[in-house]
Amino acid sequence: MEPETQFIGQSAAFQDAVERASLAASLDRPVLVIGERGTGKELIAERLHRLSTRWDRPYVILNCAAMPETLIESELFGHEAGAFTGATRTRAGRFEEADGGTLFLDELATMSMGAQERLLRAVEYGEVTRVGSSRPIRVDVRIVAATNEHLPALVDAGRFRADLLDRLSFEVITLPPLRAREGDIEVLATYFGQRMAAILGWEEWPGFGPRALAAMEGHDWPGNVRELRNVIERAIYRWADPEKPVDAVNFDPFASPWQPVVRQTQARTEGGAPAATADAAPAPMAPPSGPVGDMRAAVDAYERQILSDTMARCRFNQKVAAEALGLSYDQIRHALKKHGLNQ
Repeated sequence: MEPETQFIGQSAAFQDAVERASLAASLDRPVLVIGERGTGKELIAERLHRLSTRWDRPYVILNCAAMPETLIESELFGHEAGAFTGATRTRAGRFEEADGGTLFLDELATMSMGAQERLLRAVEYGEVTRVGSSRPIRVDVRIVAATNEHLPALVDAGRFRADLLDRLSFEVITLPPLRAREGDIEVLATYFGQRMAAILGWEEWPGFGPRALAAMEGHDWPGNVRELRNVIERAIYRWADPEKPVDAVNFDPFASPWQPVVRQTQARTEGGAPAATADAAPAPMAPPSGPVGDMRAAVDAYERQILSDTMARCRFNQKVAAEALGLSYDQIRHALKKHGLNQ
């Protein structure tokens, strides 16, 4: 399917982020785009380029996470022939390719400290030096970078350069997760549903039934819009009657009574005692020990812990978690709401 290029949504949180991107686009300054996976960071980055004065110049993308540490500097800055094993010819890097335009660095937080140092020099001085060369090359590049990490925390942990963060954070656009975009789930679901129905050749779009809508509104959407699109498209093509509203959605395509069983394995310590390996299942939860001064509070705390651990184990799929705990969908929704976990 063609890449998604439209901004769909009416919530204030989403519209505010898009408006900030539009405002920042005209300024020739670096921008950081922060957000969970599937929130549309790539779309915002492209918008920043298309609405800028560089719109007719190159727009170059580099996914930093896809590059091994040994190659990231070569990809960014290029290399000379013979600079390292396999470098049979001179190659321009992404900075040179983006000269006059925009360089989008996706997954910025995965970049090594060494590459960060060289990136800082390129941003500060507008110069890059190919690997294996001592001659700097002048470049005119606007940097847009994206990550799902909280970069100030990485600076505190010594995993990201504070001076580089200062240079790149002229503007920071933080995209809201889908669960915080009030009213957008149904809007997006209808858009993706209509598009998938057209692909399948349905004569009319029947809409969604109340059960499907309630399930979508109750889901936490850890994968955000990307996950929503997959869920909707899967629901449409599995629906047997195109004339009736689609009223069944499946959030976890791996859920199956025949899915492979994760077996517990044990290793032996040097003293011969069994030691759980990384494949072992988590230990069962135990109720609070010691004297209990408030039985109701203790029971509530234990219940909340069970719900929290089960939801995490079930990848925050409420239907799967309900089945794991022997509850109905309505019961687990009520319990999550009671303990403030249905956010």
